[in-house]
Amino acid sequence: MSGRGDNGGAHEPGDFHDPDRARPARSVLRGRGPLTVTLAALVPAVLVGWLIFQATGSPSNGSGAAGEPDGTPAPASTRPSASASGHSGASASPSSKGTRPGGSGATQGPLAGKVVVIDPGHNPSNHLHTTDINRQVDVGNARKECDTTGTATNSGYPEAEFTLDVARRLRTLLEKQGARVVLTQDGKRPWGPCVDERAQIGNKEHADAAISIHADGAPVGDRGFHVILPAPVHEGGADTRAITGPSRDLGEHVAGRFARVTGTAPSNYIGQGTGLDVRDDLGGLNLSEVPKVFIECGNMRDSKDAALIMSGAWRQKAAQGISEGMMSFLHG
Repeated sequence: MSGRGDNGGAHEPGDFHDPDRARPARSVLRGRGPLTVTLAALVPAVLVGWLIFQATGSPSNGSGAAGEPDGTPAPASTRPSASASGHSGASASPSSKGTRPGGSGATQGPLAGKVVVIDPGHNPSNHLHTTDINRQVDVGNARKECDTTGTATNSGYPEAEFTLDVARRLRTLLEKQGARVVLTQDGKRPWGPCVDERAQIGNKEHADAAISIHADGAPVGDRGFHVILPAPVHEGGADTRAITGPSRDLGEHVAGRFARVTGTAPSNYIGQGTGLDVRDDLGGLNLSEVPKVFIECGNMRDSKDAALIMSGAWRQKAAQGISEGMMSFLHG
């Protein structure tokens, strides 16, 4: 996130055939005694049973569709298909829907019944739609750009790609715990959504918790993560007074677990070492009616932070840290 906008940080089975088993069976069947009849009845049953085992009981890794070695979630095409109702959600496993927003989740698990909204900052195609994203929207106490392009590492890895990857990993982790997860965008929109719509999605879903994922674009030497909390705002269409307390609670849980799991330190340039910052200029927070925070996972313009951000293994840790923080908050 670069700039001081919502989209910127401080600087914003085949057939079984066993020859050794089949040949003795055929030899015995040439006899004419009772044993022949018994074996004639048993052999097909054994083979049928084995075929069924091969089709349904072969060992698996217990994790459903395979992911990448570094923890990248499996492509959507490998996830369970539509449920019997015809909706593209999973009916027996905490996998995700193919269409977002709308989400899906398991009916069992420690987070069963909970709704989480994940907001991947920006959109990889925003830069192709500058007129759309530059239009002004009302954020309660001001008017701001609908969205921005976000920042990037010096080598060109875009913030929008980073946020979407972490969001998808986070979705997988939370759905495994039984939560119903909704993404504000899943890379299928040509641009946006605007910052006001991102907040409205969380409100419409009556989310138990919402989080917007970003990375900063600060000067070299500025390092670490920070979590942004909503300030009390009561102006225009914004009223955060009911959510500032629970949002701070959510932010503290996320910051603590993120630091522990990723091994990265809180920001050395924002939050005075607490890893927390309070802002009243972000539409995604101002217009939220549910507990919500932003997380700036690191500084993309610092080479050390950028090396972490570009690592798939570290991005999995980032998702894990955020997941654990949200779970801790939702468990109360």
